[in-house]
Order: sequence, then structure tokens, then C-alpha cells
Amino acid sequence: MQLEFFPSRTLTFYLARLFVTRIFAVLLMLVLVLQVLDLLGESGDILAYHGNGQMQLLHYVTLRMPQLVARFLPYSVLLATIITLVTLNQNSEVVSMKASGLSAHQVLAPLMLTALAISGLTFAFNERVVTRSSAALDAWQAVDYGPIPKASGVRSNLYLSDGGDLLLAKTMTGTGNAMVMTGVTFYRRDANDMIVEQLRSPRATYANPGWKLEKPVRFEVAGTQTTQLASAIVAKGLTPSKVTLAKVSADSEDIFTLARSIRAMRNAGRRTSALDAAWWHKISGPLSSTLMPLLGAVAAFGLARSGQVLIRAAIGMALGFAYFVFDNAALAMGNFGGYPPFVAAWAPFVLFALIGETVLIRTEE
Repeated sequence: MQLEFFPSRTLTFYLARLFVTRIFAVLLMLVLVLQVLDLLGESGDILAYHGNGQMQLLHYVTLRMPQLVARFLPYSVLLATIITLVTLNQNSEVVSMKASGLSAHQVLAPLMLTALAISGLTFAFNERVVTRSSAALDAWQAVDYGPIPKASGVRSNLYLSDGGDLLLAKTMTGTGNAMVMTGVTFYRRDANDMIVEQLRSPRATYANPGWKLEKPVRFEVAGTQTTQLASAIVAKGLTPSKVTLAKVSADSEDIFTLARSIRAMRNAGRRTSALDAAWWHKISGPLSSTLMPLLGAVAAFGLARSGQVLIRAAIGMALGFAYFVFDNAALAMGNFGGYPPFVAAWAPFVLFALIGETVLIRTEE
């Protein structure tokens, strides 16, 4: 038995079943509570748009819930690890397993294998579901929960510059010369960067060159006059390729699309360190679930009658939450250029893997 990494098949499936049921139970509880609180905070803004009602609230829930699941699944794995191991310890099942010749690593092996499978499912869920719901929710919020164009590749809250002039758009759909912007505001500035003219339009299309504003309202600062125009061509220096590179949201693009966006920005001479870190974190983030059984393992061992089960559980929980704190801090440092992107995404994972292994070996092996 000592030469085998996993315990018997029966014990492996028993531990995996306990772990999985507790993961989904904790995840369901967290997501339901947080979804209710989030909906209470956003329902006023959603219903403020004329015509919105119960269906729009349900639509918001369908878009927001995948984000909550992706964000709190690693926390659920951590809490499920603590609950599972403390229960096994209090029922003397860990003592029985160790008395039969199993090492601490063999006891944890089924949990870590299950967590690895959860990580793979999380990665697929993030790439196929969360990215799309994030893009749709951002576009919906950009139009204040009003109707948005039903098209793929919706981007929101664009801030573009054409020399000294500025072009703002709430949403952008389409690709290439077929791009369409909605909620457009154009600011024309003089040599001293002072705004001399403002144009507001509900829709803009690419005119090659420039962007054609449909029925814009022009406001001249010097004369404080407002004029309704049939159309206007602005921002002749902005091409569709520049607009595409203007705003890249890592949360709204899958790993392959984000890689292409990073290459395009790098070829255009743009800084991509923040996006590089986000690309690596799309892999290291889901893998954080694999660390949770190792970090929470301290709760499994030690005699239950010693009165230290609560302390051990608190230590395991502290290690798990410390990982999330360090992970967010390292990612922020990577965004600011303090860490290389690869280090920002993987350093916390490697560091806490070593810490968890060290604690396990020093205390039990």
C-alpha cells in the first residue's frame, strides 16, 4: 500500500463523493446568497429603464450568476475541504486510514484528484460561458440596461483619441468596415487641448475614412449654440483596426481570442503586460482549486479529542484565504508592471504549493 499513491478504489470513490457533494453544496449556498444581495443592489438601476420588469431581472441573473460561480468556486473548494477533513477527523476515519498504513499524501490524493478535475471543468466553464456572459453584461450595463444590438463581439465604454480629439461610444458591434457604434460623443479640441465643439449621435458607422454620425446634435462652445445636423464625418484618423485595439477586456475574451488581441496590440507597439498577466491567469486561476486540499490538509490530522480541531481548521482556512490575497496582489503588481506577467500569474500558486507541502510534511510525514 505504501508504494501506491492512491488508497483502495472503494476508499478513493468514497472520499471523492464526500468532497464533491460538499463542494457543490457550499457553492450553491454562496452563489444564492451573493446573487440575492447583488440583485438587490442592481434591481433599482434595471427597473429604472422604462419597460424593464421581471424578465429583465431574470436576464440579469442569468448573466451575473456565471461570474459568481467562477469567482467563488475556489472558495467553495476551500470550505468544502475544511468541512470534509474536519468531519473525517472527528469521526476517527482519518485515524483508521493512517492505522491501515496510509500516509497523509495518500489520504489527500482522492481530494486533490477531484480538485484537479474541478479545475479542468472551471477552465472550460470560464472560456465557454463566463466570457460570453461578461461581454453581454458589460454591453447591457453600458446602455443603462436598455436594449442592445443583438450581434456578436459587443464591446462597451470605448474611449478613443484621434490626435487631440476624443471619440466616446457606449457600445461597438461588428468587425472591420462593418463596425457600428452607439451612444457616440465626439469632442473636437484646439491646439491648447480646449474643447471647442461637441457632437452627440445615437449611431455611427465607418465612412472610410472617418466615422459618420447619424443625426448628431452639435454644441459650439464659443457661441453656446446647439444645432441639429443630418450627418457629420469625424475622427478621420481612426481606423477599425485602431478601434479594435482600443479596448481589450480579458474577462470578455476566451484564451485564444485574447492571445490574438495581445499579438495585434504588440505589433502595434502597445503595452501588453496587463493582458499577458491576465492570459496566464486564465490558466493559473482555475488551477487554484487544486491547491485547496493541500492548504486545508492541516485540518485533517491531529487527534480530535485534543481540542485543536477548530484551531487546525482556522489555520487551513487562513492559508487558503491568504493565497487569494496574494494572488490578487500579485496580479495587481503585474498590471502595474511591478512583476513580469508570468511571475504575477504563477508565483502565488508555486509559493503556496510549497507552503502547503512544507506544513504537511513537517506536521504529519
